[in-house]
Amino acid sequence: MRNRRRYRVIRAVLLLVAIVCLIPVGQAYYLSFQHQVQEQEIKGLLETEKETGKQTDIRKEAGKPEEGSLNKLKTLYGENDDFVGWLAMEGTNIDYPVVQSEEDAYYLSHNFYKEKDKYGCLYVKAIADVYTPGTNVIIYGHNMRDGSMFGTLDRYRDESFFREHAAVSFDTLYEERVYQVMAVFETRLYQEDAYPYYQFYEAQTEREFQDFYENVKRMSLYDTGVTAKYGDTFLTLSTCSDAGDDGRFVVVAKKMP
Repeated sequence: MRNRRRYRVIRAVLLLVAIVCLIPVGQAYYLSFQHQVQEQEIKGLLETEKETGKQTDIRKEAGKPEEGSLNKLKTLYGENDDFVGWLAMEGTNIDYPVVQSEEDAYYLSHNFYKEKDKYGCLYVKAIADVYTPGTNVIIYGHNMRDGSMFGTLDRYRDESFFREHAAVSFDTLYEERVYQVMAVFETRLYQEDAYPYYQFYEAQTEREFQDFYENVKRMSLYDTGVTAKYGDTFLTLSTCSDAGDDGRFVVVAKKMP
């Protein structure tokens, strides 16, 4: 009798432990599903705009666009006036809006609709000028385990993947842009000899340009064969890596004519 009771107690405890352990797993699946639904909703806005050519009133305000903006993106700007463009990369899950806030860290914890969300949103820092870009525009995003946001950016570790998916599309409200991947690297932000790629936005001189160009090419995991010259402009994509808390995985692409 005592053994039977002991067995029941042990079974009840194990069941309770299993339930407690499964709660975070269930929450993670729910949040992932919720995020996927939101993704489709946002992409639906983009597709609706393409099909209907619907016009959204965009007034120039604090450097925001007005005349000459691309019709296909206007609805998204109407939903969130922090919206500055759309990033897409074939062969990955990266097909998202890009935003910009005066608070650089805001979209690390808020989604496109400005709701609290651990997935955040792809964003550029306040210092960046997306519409009349300088030498380099940097887009940041979380490396999510379910492959969303920049969770598939590290597919570019594989040179054969790069060879088949070298093009990057980044359309702003004014312009459709195509870039070609030029360098792929992993780095540690606080490593003593680490190159601070995240500080480079504008080359005031040819020497500054060469410093950025030579460093990212030097750090690249493989030779892409893509070169650049003074006057070219870049798009840099940056996300966390498993190299440590300060680990970053970075893709640098050159704008095509």
